[in-house]
Amino acid sequence: MTTPESGYPRAAAISPRVQIAETTDSTNADAVAAVQAEPEAWPHLALVVTTDQRHGRGRLDRTWTAPAGTAVAVSVVVRVPELPVAARGWIPLIAGYAMAGAVGEQLGEGGHTVAVKWPNDVLVDGGKICGILAEAVPGHADAVVIGAGVNTRMTAADLPVPTATSFAALGREVDEDRLLADYLRVLDEQLAALAAAGGDAEASGLRHRIQERCATVGARVMVSMPDGSVLTGRADRLDPEGRLVVAEGALETAVGAGDVTHVR
Repeated sequence: MTTPESGYPRAAAISPRVQIAETTDSTNADAVAAVQAEPEAWPHLALVVTTDQRHGRGRLDRTWTAPAGTAVAVSVVVRVPELPVAARGWIPLIAGYAMAGAVGEQLGEGGHTVAVKWPNDVLVDGGKICGILAEAVPGHADAVVIGAGVNTRMTAADLPVPTATSFAALGREVDEDRLLADYLRVLDEQLAALAAAGGDAEASGLRHRIQERCATVGARVMVSMPDGSVLTGRADRLDPEGRLVVAEGALETAVGAGDVTHVR
């Protein structure tokens, strides 16, 4: 199955522009290029969506691929002129929080645990069902493109790693239009709440909401840092900028970027 014949009417009721790509190398690359070429044509919550992304990109320059029709890739343009630069580290966390809620709505009362892994993965029962990559648009300080790839109809045999999962592997069908609409609604609400609080995640209640949904907070973790070093300890909390605070004894380190592994 590829793009639904009916398109995405629920998502289109929220987004001012839904551009469907039958196939593409990267929805994020498409959206970034589109904003640069025609910024006025790509307002807040405009999006590119496909079920056939050939060369998706993840964090730390990783590639992300899936057989056609087995995953939905969506890149959303968000305009954040009122959000202080110091608060923009919350953007991928908000996206993860919003997508976790959308995934949970699809699964319903099935006894599944849906959580966010810092900074931007969505887990179901500990398995990764979605990855997120947020990118600033060069030359457009108020624009950020948030890409998300959700494993929808990928069979257990197609999953790239044992730590991944999908709706199909969980034995569930997915309504992609409803998934995207639920995601967009909460994404917009939480970005607006953070902006209204002047970027203060504590005052907006955002830090508390995301920490409650975050499986990383409270876990023993190993963090592979960008400089090649490895940090181990307990993930204690998120700081005011959305960084992960890792404690080892009396020493606390705020991590802004790194590859986190939950240590069992």
